[in-house]
Amino acid sequence: MDDYVIDDERLALERKSLLPGEGFFYPDSLQETKKESEAVEALSDARTVVIADTDADGLGCVALIREVYGDETALVPSGPHELRQSIEWAVEYAPDEATVFVCDLCPDSPDDVEGLDALAERTTVRWFDHHQWDDGVAAAVEAAGVDLTVGDSDEVCTTDVALSELDRDFAEKFTDLARVTRDHDLWIKEDERSDDLADYAVWAEPEEYVRVIRRYGVDFPPAVEKFLEEERVEKEALVEKAVERAELREIGEWTVGVTYGRCSQNEVAEALRQQGADASVVVKPVGSASIRGSETFERAHEVAQQVSGGGHPRAAGCKPHIYDDMLDYAHHWTTRGAVAKQAILDGFRALPEEEPEGGVETDR
Repeated sequence: MDDYVIDDERLALERKSLLPGEGFFYPDSLQETKKESEAVEALSDARTVVIADTDADGLGCVALIREVYGDETALVPSGPHELRQSIEWAVEYAPDEATVFVCDLCPDSPDDVEGLDALAERTTVRWFDHHQWDDGVAAAVEAAGVDLTVGDSDEVCTTDVALSELDRDFAEKFTDLARVTRDHDLWIKEDERSDDLADYAVWAEPEEYVRVIRRYGVDFPPAVEKFLEEERVEKEALVEKAVERAELREIGEWTVGVTYGRCSQNEVAEALRQQGADASVVVKPVGSASIRGSETFERAHEVAQQVSGGGHPRAAGCKPHIYDDMLDYAHHWTTRGAVAKQAILDGFRALPEEEPEGGVETDR
Protein backbone atom coordinates (compact mmCIF):
# COMPACT_ATOMS: atom_id res chain seq x y z
CA MET A 1 0.00 0.00 0.00
CA ASP A 2 1.41 3.39 -0.98
CA ASP A 3 2.08 5.78 1.90
CA TYR A 4 0.10 8.56 0.26
CA VAL A 5 -3.16 6.58 0.67
CA ILE A 6 -3.03 7.09 4.44
CA ASP A 7 -1.26 10.45 4.47
CA ASP A 8 -3.37 12.81 6.60
CA GLU A 9 -1.77 15.90 5.12
CA ARG A 10 -3.23 15.31 1.64
CA LEU A 11 -6.79 14.52 2.73
CA ALA A 12 -9.59 17.02 2.38
CA LEU A 13 -11.19 17.89 5.72
CA GLU A 14 -14.43 16.04 4.97
CA ARG A 15 -12.60 12.80 4.15
CA LYS A 16 -10.23 13.23 7.09
CA SER A 17 -13.20 13.50 9.44
CA LEU A 18 -14.51 10.12 8.20
CA LEU A 19 -11.28 8.12 8.39
CA PRO A 20 -8.89 7.17 11.21
CA GLY A 21 -5.42 8.67 11.44
CA GLU A 22 -2.53 6.99 9.63
CA GLY A 23 -1.32 5.27 12.79
CA PHE A 24 -4.41 3.07 12.70
CA PHE A 25 -3.15 1.32 9.58
CA TYR A 26 0.06 0.08 11.15
CA PRO A 27 -0.30 -3.47 12.53
CA ASP A 28 -0.52 -3.81 16.29
CA SER A 29 2.44 -6.20 16.21
CA LEU A 30 4.70 -3.45 14.87
CA GLN A 31 3.31 -0.93 17.32
CA GLU A 32 3.77 -3.38 20.18
CA THR A 33 7.39 -4.10 19.23
CA LYS A 34 8.13 -0.38 19.22
CA LYS A 35 6.33 0.19 22.53
CA GLU A 36 8.09 -2.75 24.18
CA SER A 37 11.46 -1.40 23.07
CA GLU A 38 10.57 1.97 24.59
CA ALA A 39 9.36 0.26 27.78
CA VAL A 40 12.63 -1.66 28.12
CA GLU A 41 14.60 1.57 27.77
CA ALA A 42 12.40 3.40 30.29
CA LEU A 43 12.21 0.61 32.88
CA SER A 44 15.82 -0.52 32.95
CA ASP A 45 17.44 0.75 36.18
CA ALA A 46 14.40 2.92 37.01
CA ARG A 47 13.82 3.23 40.73
CA THR A 48 10.36 4.76 40.23
CA VAL A 49 7.92 3.86 37.45
CA VAL A 50 4.55 5.32 36.47
CA ILE A 51 2.14 3.35 34.28
CA ALA A 52 -0.38 5.99 33.30
CA ASP A 53 -3.08 6.93 30.85
CA THR A 54 -1.77 9.68 28.59
CA ASP A 55 -4.66 12.10 28.92
CA ALA A 56 -4.34 15.26 31.03
CA ASP A 57 -5.39 13.47 34.21
CA GLY A 58 -2.94 10.57 33.92
CA LEU A 59 -0.07 12.87 32.94
CA GLY A 60 -0.94 15.23 35.79
CA CYS A 61 -0.19 12.33 38.13
CA VAL A 62 3.15 11.76 36.38
CA ALA A 63 4.09 15.40 36.98
CA LEU A 64 3.29 15.16 40.70
CA ILE A 65 5.16 11.87 41.13
CA ARG A 66 8.24 13.31 39.44
CA GLU A 67 8.10 16.27 41.80
CA VAL A 68 8.44 13.79 44.67
CA TYR A 69 10.65 11.08 43.18
CA GLY A 70 12.74 13.03 40.69
CA ASP A 71 13.27 13.44 36.96
CA GLU A 72 14.50 9.84 36.58
CA THR A 73 10.98 8.52 37.19
CA ALA A 74 10.12 6.36 34.18
CA LEU A 75 6.85 6.78 32.30
CA VAL A 76 5.21 3.78 30.64
CA PRO A 77 2.32 5.21 28.56
CA SER A 78 -0.73 2.98 28.73
CA GLY A 79 -4.48 2.87 28.30
CA PRO A 80 -7.50 0.81 29.36
CA HIS A 81 -6.87 -1.78 26.64
CA GLU A 82 -3.08 -1.82 27.13
CA LEU A 83 -3.00 -2.22 30.90
CA ARG A 84 -2.32 -5.94 30.99
CA GLN A 85 0.60 -5.58 28.57
CA SER A 86 2.04 -2.67 30.57
CA ILE A 87 1.94 -4.74 33.75
CA GLU A 88 3.66 -7.63 31.98
CA TRP A 89 6.47 -5.33 30.83
CA ALA A 90 6.88 -3.97 34.35
CA VAL A 91 7.07 -7.53 35.70
CA GLU A 92 9.76 -8.41 33.18
CA TYR A 93 11.87 -5.26 33.07
CA ALA A 94 11.37 -3.18 36.25
CA PRO A 95 14.19 -3.56 38.80
CA ASP A 96 13.60 -5.30 42.10
CA GLU A 97 12.50 -3.00 44.93
CA ALA A 98 11.37 -0.27 42.52
CA THR A 99 8.26 1.76 43.33
CA VAL A 100 5.59 1.36 40.66
CA PHE A 101 2.58 3.67 40.37
CA VAL A 102 -0.45 2.89 38.20
CA CYS A 103 -2.47 6.04 37.53
CA ASP A 104 -5.84 6.88 35.99
CA LEU A 105 -6.50 3.34 34.79
CA CYS A 106 -9.40 1.08 35.76
CA PRO A 107 -9.30 -2.64 34.85
CA ASP A 108 -12.43 -4.02 33.19
CA SER A 109 -11.89 -7.51 34.68
CA PRO A 110 -9.41 -9.49 36.83
CA ASP A 111 -7.83 -10.69 33.56
CA ASP A 112 -6.55 -7.16 32.99
CA VAL A 113 -4.36 -7.36 36.10
CA GLU A 114 -2.90 -10.79 35.49
CA GLY A 115 0.71 -10.76 36.69
CA LEU A 116 0.13 -7.93 39.15
CA ASP A 117 0.86 -10.23 42.11
CA ALA A 118 4.25 -11.10 40.59
CA LEU A 119 5.03 -7.40 40.24
CA ALA A 120 3.96 -6.66 43.82
CA GLU A 121 6.14 -9.47 45.17
CA ARG A 122 9.34 -7.66 44.24
CA THR A 123 8.29 -4.01 43.95
CA THR A 124 6.08 -1.58 45.85
CA VAL A 125 2.92 -0.97 43.81
CA ARG A 126 0.58 1.96 44.45
CA TRP A 127 -2.53 2.55 42.34
CA PHE A 128 -4.32 5.91 42.07
CA ASP A 129 -7.63 6.21 40.23
CA HIS A 130 -11.12 7.73 40.33
CA HIS A 131 -13.19 5.62 37.93
CA GLN A 132 -16.13 3.36 38.78
CA TRP A 133 -14.52 0.10 39.98
CA ASP A 134 -16.09 -3.33 40.08
CA ASP A 135 -15.83 -4.67 43.65
CA GLY A 136 -14.38 -7.97 42.46
CA VAL A 137 -11.66 -6.28 40.42
CA ALA A 138 -10.75 -3.99 43.32
CA ALA A 139 -10.52 -7.00 45.62
CA ALA A 140 -8.24 -8.79 43.14
CA VAL A 141 -5.91 -5.78 42.94
CA GLU A 142 -5.72 -5.43 46.72
CA ALA A 143 -5.24 -9.19 47.16
CA ALA A 144 -2.18 -8.93 44.91
CA GLY A 145 -0.57 -6.68 47.53
CA VAL A 146 -1.26 -3.32 45.90
CA ASP A 147 -1.97 -0.11 47.83
CA LEU A 148 -5.13 0.95 45.98
CA THR A 149 -6.72 4.40 46.36
CA VAL A 150 -9.84 5.16 44.32
CA GLY A 151 -11.37 8.60 44.69
CA ASP A 152 -15.03 9.50 44.31
CA SER A 153 -15.55 9.79 40.55
CA ASP A 154 -18.23 12.44 41.09
CA GLU A 155 -15.91 14.67 43.11
CA VAL A 156 -12.24 14.21 42.15
CA CYS A 157 -9.94 13.35 39.28
CA THR A 158 -6.91 11.08 39.64
CA THR A 159 -4.57 14.07 39.84
CA ASP A 160 -6.54 15.08 42.96
CA VAL A 161 -5.94 11.61 44.38
CA ALA A 162 -2.19 11.79 43.70
CA LEU A 163 -2.02 15.28 45.22
CA SER A 164 -3.57 14.05 48.47
CA GLU A 165 -1.81 10.68 48.68
CA LEU A 166 1.78 11.68 47.91
CA ASP A 167 3.86 12.77 50.88
CA ARG A 168 4.70 16.29 49.79
CA ASP A 169 3.53 19.84 50.40
CA PHE A 170 3.07 20.81 46.78
CA ALA A 171 3.39 24.33 45.44
CA GLU A 172 0.17 26.20 44.70
CA LYS A 173 0.59 25.73 40.95
CA PHE A 174 0.09 21.98 41.42
CA THR A 175 -3.05 22.51 43.49
CA ASP A 176 -4.32 24.64 40.61
CA LEU A 177 -3.26 21.92 38.16
CA ALA A 178 -5.39 19.34 39.99
CA ARG A 179 -8.38 21.68 40.16
CA VAL A 180 -8.28 22.61 36.47
CA THR A 181 -7.65 19.00 35.43
CA ARG A 182 -10.71 18.03 37.46
CA ASP A 183 -12.71 20.75 35.71
CA HIS A 184 -12.04 19.01 32.40
CA ASP A 185 -12.03 15.37 33.47
CA LEU A 186 -15.33 15.59 35.36
CA TRP A 187 -16.71 17.85 32.63
CA ILE A 188 -17.49 20.67 35.04
CA LYS A 189 -16.46 23.28 32.43
CA GLU A 190 -16.11 26.25 34.77
CA ASP A 191 -12.47 27.11 33.99
CA GLU A 192 -11.60 27.89 30.35
CA ARG A 193 -8.01 26.74 30.95
CA SER A 194 -9.17 23.15 31.29
CA ASP A 195 -9.67 22.96 27.53
CA ASP A 196 -6.07 24.09 27.08
CA LEU A 197 -4.86 21.29 29.36
CA ALA A 198 -6.93 18.66 27.61
CA ASP A 199 -5.93 19.75 24.10
CA TYR A 200 -2.26 20.09 24.90
CA ALA A 201 -2.20 16.60 26.42
CA VAL A 202 -3.61 15.24 23.15
CA TRP A 203 -1.42 17.20 20.74
CA ALA A 204 1.92 17.25 22.58
CA GLU A 205 4.14 14.26 23.29
CA PRO A 206 3.58 12.99 26.87
CA GLU A 207 7.08 13.93 28.04
CA GLU A 208 6.68 17.45 26.65
CA TYR A 209 3.32 17.88 28.38
CA VAL A 210 4.71 16.73 31.74
CA ARG A 211 7.75 18.98 31.42
CA VAL A 212 5.63 22.05 30.65
CA ILE A 213 3.04 21.60 33.41
CA ARG A 214 5.76 20.95 35.98
CA ARG A 215 7.34 24.27 35.09
CA TYR A 216 4.31 26.44 34.37
CA GLY A 217 1.31 24.69 35.91
CA VAL A 218 -1.89 25.66 34.10
CA ASP A 219 -0.63 29.07 32.92
CA PHE A 220 1.05 28.16 29.66
CA PRO A 221 3.81 30.25 28.08
CA PRO A 222 3.16 32.17 24.81
CA ALA A 223 4.80 29.49 22.64
CA VAL A 224 2.35 26.86 23.87
CA GLU A 225 -0.62 29.20 23.53
CA LYS A 226 0.37 29.89 19.91
CA PHE A 227 0.70 26.15 19.24
CA LEU A 228 -2.78 25.53 20.67
CA GLU A 229 -4.26 28.36 18.61
CA GLU A 230 -2.85 26.93 15.40
CA GLU A 231 -3.99 23.38 16.13
CA ARG A 232 -7.50 24.50 17.01
CA VAL A 233 -8.25 25.72 13.50
CA GLU A 234 -8.53 22.14 12.25
CA LYS A 235 -9.99 20.89 15.54
CA GLU A 236 -12.91 23.30 15.34
CA ALA A 237 -13.55 22.40 11.70
CA LEU A 238 -13.69 18.68 12.56
CA VAL A 239 -16.04 19.40 15.47
CA GLU A 240 -18.31 21.32 13.11
CA LYS A 241 -18.40 18.37 10.69
CA ALA A 242 -19.40 15.96 13.48
CA VAL A 243 -22.11 18.30 14.77
CA GLU A 244 -23.52 18.76 11.24
CA ARG A 245 -24.00 15.01 10.78
CA ALA A 246 -25.47 14.42 14.26
CA GLU A 247 -28.99 13.12 14.90
CA LEU A 248 -31.15 13.38 18.00
CA ARG A 249 -32.90 10.17 19.08
CA GLU A 250 -35.64 9.80 21.68
CA ILE A 251 -34.91 6.78 23.90
CA GLY A 252 -37.25 6.41 26.85
CA GLU A 253 -37.25 9.68 28.73
CA TRP A 254 -33.92 10.83 27.24
CA THR A 255 -32.87 12.68 24.12
CA VAL A 256 -29.61 11.14 22.85
CA GLY A 257 -27.43 12.87 20.29
CA VAL A 258 -25.45 10.47 18.12
CA THR A 259 -22.81 11.24 15.52
CA TYR A 260 -19.66 9.95 13.86
CA GLY A 261 -16.25 11.40 13.06
CA ARG A 262 -12.68 12.08 14.00
CA CYS A 263 -13.19 14.96 16.39
CA SER A 264 -12.93 16.25 19.94
CA GLN A 265 -15.82 14.53 21.66
CA ASN A 266 -16.30 17.01 24.51
CA GLU A 267 -16.93 19.98 22.23
CA VAL A 268 -19.29 17.91 20.08
CA ALA A 269 -21.17 16.72 23.16
CA GLU A 270 -21.50 20.28 24.45
CA ALA A 271 -22.93 21.42 21.11
CA LEU A 272 -25.45 18.56 21.17
CA ARG A 273 -26.36 19.35 24.77
CA GLN A 274 -27.21 22.88 23.67
CA GLN A 275 -29.48 21.35 21.02
CA GLY A 276 -31.38 19.50 23.76
CA ALA A 277 -29.46 16.22 24.17
CA ASP A 278 -29.41 14.66 27.62
CA ALA A 279 -26.59 12.37 26.48
CA SER A 280 -24.31 12.16 23.46
CA VAL A 281 -22.60 9.33 21.58
CA VAL A 282 -19.61 10.14 19.39
CA VAL A 283 -18.47 7.13 17.35
CA LYS A 284 -14.89 7.41 16.08
CA PRO A 285 -13.45 6.05 12.81
CA VAL A 286 -11.07 3.81 14.81
CA GLY A 287 -14.11 1.92 16.16
CA SER A 288 -14.21 3.32 19.68
CA ALA A 289 -16.84 5.71 21.00
CA SER A 290 -17.28 8.35 23.68
CA ILE A 291 -20.47 8.64 25.71
CA ARG A 292 -21.19 11.92 27.47
CA GLY A 293 -23.95 12.64 29.94
CA SER A 294 -25.29 15.73 31.65
CA GLU A 295 -27.16 16.80 34.76
CA THR A 296 -30.18 14.97 33.31
CA PHE A 297 -28.30 11.77 32.42
CA GLU A 298 -25.69 10.38 34.78
CA ARG A 299 -25.51 6.76 33.60
CA ALA A 300 -22.90 6.98 30.83
CA HIS A 301 -20.72 4.35 32.52
CA GLU A 302 -23.66 1.93 32.68
CA VAL A 303 -24.17 2.22 28.93
CA ALA A 304 -20.45 1.79 28.25
CA GLN A 305 -20.24 -1.32 30.41
CA GLN A 306 -22.69 -3.05 28.06
CA VAL A 307 -20.39 -2.51 25.06
CA SER A 308 -16.94 -3.37 26.42
CA GLY A 309 -16.20 -0.09 28.17
CA GLY A 310 -16.57 1.94 31.32
CA GLY A 311 -15.93 5.32 32.87
CA HIS A 312 -17.87 7.87 34.87
CA PRO A 313 -21.56 8.78 35.23
CA ARG A 314 -21.17 11.71 32.82
CA ALA A 315 -18.17 10.58 30.74
CA ALA A 316 -17.39 7.08 29.50
CA GLY A 317 -15.82 5.25 26.59
CA CYS A 318 -16.16 1.91 24.83
CA LYS A 319 -15.27 -0.12 21.75
CA PRO A 320 -17.99 -2.60 20.75
CA HIS A 321 -16.76 -6.07 19.75
CA ILE A 322 -18.08 -5.85 16.18
CA TYR A 323 -14.90 -5.72 14.10
CA ASP A 324 -13.66 -9.10 12.88
CA ASP A 325 -11.77 -8.04 9.74
CA MET A 326 -11.03 -5.08 7.49
CA LEU A 327 -14.34 -5.48 5.69
CA ASP A 328 -16.07 -4.70 8.98
CA TYR A 329 -13.97 -1.55 9.30
CA ALA A 330 -14.67 -0.62 5.67
CA HIS A 331 -18.39 -0.94 6.41
CA HIS A 332 -17.86 1.14 9.57
CA TRP A 333 -16.28 3.99 7.59
CA THR A 334 -18.69 3.96 4.66
CA THR A 335 -21.80 3.78 6.87
CA ARG A 336 -20.39 6.31 9.33
CA GLY A 337 -20.42 3.89 12.24
CA ALA A 338 -23.94 2.52 11.78
CA VAL A 339 -23.37 -0.81 13.58
CA ALA A 340 -21.49 0.76 16.47
CA LYS A 341 -24.14 3.44 16.86
CA GLN A 342 -26.87 0.80 17.01
CA ALA A 343 -24.99 -1.28 19.59
CA ILE A 344 -24.54 1.72 21.87
CA LEU A 345 -28.08 3.02 21.47
CA ASP A 346 -29.28 -0.48 22.36
CA GLY A 347 -27.24 -0.05 25.53
CA PHE A 348 -29.37 2.98 26.41
CA ARG A 349 -32.53 1.01 25.73
CA ALA A 350 -31.35 -1.86 27.94
CA LEU A 351 -30.74 0.29 31.01
CA PRO A 352 -32.78 -0.98 33.96
CA GLU A 353 -35.27 1.27 35.65
CA GLU A 354 -33.69 3.38 38.38
CA GLU A 355 -35.11 2.92 41.84
CA PRO A 356 -36.06 6.17 43.60
CA GLU A 357 -35.08 6.72 47.20
CA GLY A 358 -37.00 4.31 49.36
CA GLY A 359 -36.70 1.50 46.79
CA VAL A 360 -40.15 1.92 45.20
CA GLU A 361 -40.03 1.71 41.41
CA THR A 362 -41.93 4.19 39.28
CA ASP A 363 -42.54 4.38 35.56
CA ARG A 364 -40.38 6.72 33.48
